[in-house]
Amino acid sequence: MEWKRWDDFLVAEHEMIERAMAVLKKCLDDLDSSAANPVQMGRALDFLLEFGDRIHNRKEEELLFPLMQSRGIPGEGGPLGVMLMEHKAERELLAAMIAQAGRLREAGGGEKEEYRSRGLEYLRIRAEHIWKENDVLYKMGAKVLDADDNRNLLEGFAEIDEQAYGAAARSRFEQMLREVEAGADVKTRLIRNLSYEQIHGIMEALPFEVTFVDAADTVAYFNRLDRVKIFPRTRSVVGRRVEKCHPEKSVDVVREIVEGFRSGTRDKAEFWIDFRGDKVLIRYFPVYGDEGEYLGVLEVTQAVGWIQSLEGQKRLLDQKD
Repeated sequence: MEWKRWDDFLVAEHEMIERAMAVLKKCLDDLDSSAANPVQMGRALDFLLEFGDRIHNRKEEELLFPLMQSRGIPGEGGPLGVMLMEHKAERELLAAMIAQAGRLREAGGGEKEEYRSRGLEYLRIRAEHIWKENDVLYKMGAKVLDADDNRNLLEGFAEIDEQAYGAAARSRFEQMLREVEAGADVKTRLIRNLSYEQIHGIMEALPFEVTFVDAADTVAYFNRLDRVKIFPRTRSVVGRRVEKCHPEKSVDVVREIVEGFRSGTRDKAEFWIDFRGDKVLIRYFPVYGDEGEYLGVLEVTQAVGWIQSLEGQKRLLDQKD
């Protein structure tokens, strides 16, 4: 992906780090098994040190933090100093864990518990650190850094990547992460935190219409079931072939779009029309599984006339009761 903002770039790297952290957490939860077969935990620790510290943290320490300090963000004794102290704590904990990992097989219960505590301390510090940077520090930086700073940071980030792993560094990092996660079943699916009723409630609360057509080209779902809709439909549409849901003259176009999604040669299709006194935006997106398998098409329909008419700004603090 071609990143356009330095903060989006670093947040995306945080997501990669958190994925490796999830693997480490699972290994620590079953430390006896991890001690007997330490390969996966070793990969997670190596990734967190090699990428999380020597690549990601280096970008901050050598490029971002000095630049922010030159723009007036306090260093020692200020937020940047706190970030540097936490980097040091993370680095030391990881180094100690890597050094001790090879001895865990013969370690006693007390030593293993100490190791687990060290690992959990690392995860706590790192998780808090990521939150502070994503939600506080990067926002501070965005206020004081300009377009030239943004360009220079992105170029500097790319240079650090290439120094470490060559021109294909980004794909190499992704491959390293896939190896860390292999067989761990820890890929974050936040939807697991929701109940069926919560998921249904969320889908019904969305301010736009969503329809899902499965891989067999059959309508499987639509939201806002019993509410006023831009394009009214009833339960009887579920189970129908998608070509039966469009005017005959547009069926060939729909098939072409779906085949593009299925083959991976197309990533969206967008249309807008004037309808019943409003402007309506209709968007199609392919849906894929974790392994890249085609699952179907998501159609999103939204009245956007009111969005087109927006002017100026209305901030959260401008909200009136």
